Amino acid sequence: MSAINLHSKYDKEIQTQYVKDSLLGNCLDNTYSFSGVKTVRISTPITVPMSDYSRTGTNRYGTPKEMEDIVQELTLSQDKSFTLTIDKGNNADQNGIKEAGKMLKLQMAEQAIPLMDKYSFERLSKLAGKIVGNSTAISKSNVCERITAGTTFMDDSEVPAYDRTLFVPSEVYAKLRLSEEFHGCDRLMEKSLTKGQVGTYDNMRVVKVPHSRWPQNVNFIIVHKRAACAPVKLNDTKYHKDPPGISGSLLEGRQYYDLFVFGAKCNGVYVDVNTASGAGVICATPEVLPDGTINCETAGAAIKYTIDGSDPRYSATAKIGTEVWNVADGTVVRAYAYKDGAFPSEVAEGKIE
Repeated sequence: MSAINLHSKYDKEIQTQYVKDSLLGNCLDNTYSFSGVKTVRISTPITVPMSDYSRTGTNRYGTPKEMEDIVQELTLSQDKSFTLTIDKGNNADQNGIKEAGKMLKLQMAEQAIPLMDKYSFERLSKLAGKIVGNSTAISKSNVCERITAGTTFMDDSEVPAYDRTLFVPSEVYAKLRLSEEFHGCDRLMEKSLTKGQVGTYDNMRVVKVPHSRWPQNVNFIIVHKRAACAPVKLNDTKYHKDPPGISGSLLEGRQYYDLFVFGAKCNGVYVDVNTASGAGVICATPEVLPDGTINCETAGAAIKYTIDGSDPRYSATAKIGTEVWNVADGTVVRAYAYKDGAFPSEVAEGKIE
């Protein structure tokens, strides 16, 4: 159990835990402002397919269609705080080692920032546009092939090749270092870089993430900078000297933040999941039947669906349920399954008949 240790003599150099700054750093989009609001609504215009030009008639370019859009709502949910006191008498008996400003910095480094990172990586792993399960363990002989599968998916999805970051836990990083395919194509250990970056691979920054901040059963995450954002609306710390009722210092802090993946750019987040027996579970892709019923083989999974063509994983119009009522024949339903403790499914499509 923790205690206030009043020893006979203290050294001015106090021992702190090993800590890192936020590992997401400048790897995500920071262009969206939540100033004065809790929710930001993002509209994505929907383009139309090209058609053949006709040299006769009145609609030579084709039949005009009003441009539609899809709305995604980003609502901040994480509102964390801390409070600490440093009693003047206790601090005096400890030779004044707990200087208030330094202790605020220590609290942020050892508690607030790691918690934000852990939440953000967990959100990335569950909101990714592509989640791939693999029951074969990551090894030095297959790690490059698995990462290449991710970059190939992004290439085929026309995600820009620049501004990509490969996030890996320490154990996967070790396998990447030892991979024979890796040697000679990149110099991962050429120099140590800040904010967890340990080099580059396939034109991507490589960031090594400690186990304590990494989501369970995830092998690696590839993120394009413009695919997600991690806004921090409040990052407020206060130091009160001799406030009412306390002889000493009162330290307080509050962090108000979240992480979002943009639906229109979701293929810029790729996650490789360990699905070996007893490890991670990815919900089965649901089936949308012509009568409007939506089935899923994963027990206990819930369903979200849309009927306006938007991606139900991110759309503000998504509804929860396994039956679609009162829609016209020919309506396209898009649906996915999700469940606490599991990774969400891919999106299924079906037409009502």
